[in-house]
Amino acid sequence: MSIYAIGDLHLSFKEEKPMNIFGNNWSEHEKRIEENWNKIVKEDDLVIMPGDFSWATYLEDTLLDFQFLERLPGKKILLKGNHDYWWTTIKSMHDFLNRNDIKTVSFLLNNSYEYENVVFVGTRGWALTASDNSEKMLKREANRLMLSINDSKQKYENKETICVMHYPPINSQLVEKNETNEYIDIMINNGIKKCLYGHLHGDSHKDAFEGIYKGIEFKLVSSDYLDFVPYKLK
Repeated sequence: MSIYAIGDLHLSFKEEKPMNIFGNNWSEHEKRIEENWNKIVKEDDLVIMPGDFSWATYLEDTLLDFQFLERLPGKKILLKGNHDYWWTTIKSMHDFLNRNDIKTVSFLLNNSYEYENVVFVGTRGWALTASDNSEKMLKREANRLMLSINDSKQKYENKETICVMHYPPINSQLVEKNETNEYIDIMINNGIKKCLYGHLHGDSHKDAFEGIYKGIEFKLVSSDYLDFVPYKLK
């Protein structure tokens, strides 16, 4: 049994929304995801998906996107992205999945999941660039990350913990200045050694930081960065 990660599927089967603005490699990206996924992911595997799953605005408009995901092998855990406007409450989303016989999807929000002795915690995060609202939103997301970590501590002990975020919690400028932020401090203080994130597309890939910083391994897993091939963690 293996663990994979891929974010930013940006599905839009109900109402087409082309992604070619980020490059020609997005042409028919749904077919590429399906083909690559089916080649490597097995029914007993787990796939972590850090945000921007569907372009739909309302939950009921995501059905075709979730049915596409349901047809793919493996169990899937979804995190909220900045374009997941359809995201509501955990109860409403699970009720929607149950009504539509979607059985392989769960959501990561203020909670945690364990699979094969690996625990996943996380939150959406927020853009690190300064804005009038950024301090408030960064703190809110840091609080949500702690809720997820605290949930894992109540359920699991002495297991490897991986942090999953949509927005990058790190960038090259921060590394150059040898600085941290609240997200990184939380990971350090709670013994987290690996962090997956998405959000970055096209030219913004150049802003990504990958590698080990302050003892944490960071990995970008947005789908176009991975050439639409799920990334194997374990």
